[in-house]
This record gives sequence, structure tokens and C-alpha cells, in this order.
Amino acid sequence: MWQQQVIHLKAYRRGFHLITREIERQLPQIDTISVGLLHLFIQHTSASLTINENADPTVRSDMEQHFNKMVPERAPYYQHTYEGDDDMPAHIKASILGNSISIPISQGKLALGTWQGIYLGEHRDYGGERRIIATIQGE
Repeated sequence: MWQQQVIHLKAYRRGFHLITREIERQLPQIDTISVGLLHLFIQHTSASLTINENADPTVRSDMEQHFNKMVPERAPYYQHTYEGDDDMPAHIKASILGNSISIPISQGKLALGTWQGIYLGEHRDYGGERRIIATIQGE
């Protein structure tokens, strides 16, 4: 069985946001799958998806601080600058982190580790609402 739907996320401020519960809320059909796979693909070039620590929020703020230092705004060699100082760095961060993740489904639940959660990396100051294509394969 294959299913696909669009997940709509509200606009988040710049940073890393734990969105696991929102994904689960918008995909209640996961409960009916004994074994399968959830693939998530974000349809944006200035935001990313990744899996990381779900308990301590300082991990998310440390991630934001690290990526801002690693990929600074206003680098003199950026040519793509007409959409704002945060745009080119957002594209780079999104490419480094990636636009998709896959998570096993086991006994009606996402088979994430104890301390794992799904992150939205919002790399723009005003990124707006985001769309994720969720594809479920399973039985």
C-alpha cells in the first residue's frame, strides 16, 4: 500500500524546530501500519529536515548557532544576494542538511530512537509556511 499527502506547517521563526508531533498529528494513518516506511520531502530550498535530539532544547539552539557561524551571512563572495542577507546562507544550510528523511514505521508508530525527533530547519528570517510531501509505504 502506498499513500501520499501534503503536510502543511505553519510559519516558524528562524532556527531548528521539533515537528515530530505535528507530523504524527497530520498522518493518523500511521497507526494502522504494522511495518512500513515514511518518507518526508520538504518542497523548499531554504529549509531542511533532519533527525536529532528530542529532549534538550539547547541542542536546537546550539545547532542554529553552529550553522550561523559555519555559514555566515553577507559573505563577500556570495553573488545571490537580491533576496536578502539570509537567503544564500539558507540555501547552503538546506543543502548541507538535506531536503528529505526516511523513518521506519513499526507497529503503528514511527520507529525513532528514544532521544530522536524530526527537526524542521528554518533557515530564513521570514520563511513562511512550509510544505512537506509525506509518502507512506507499508502494510
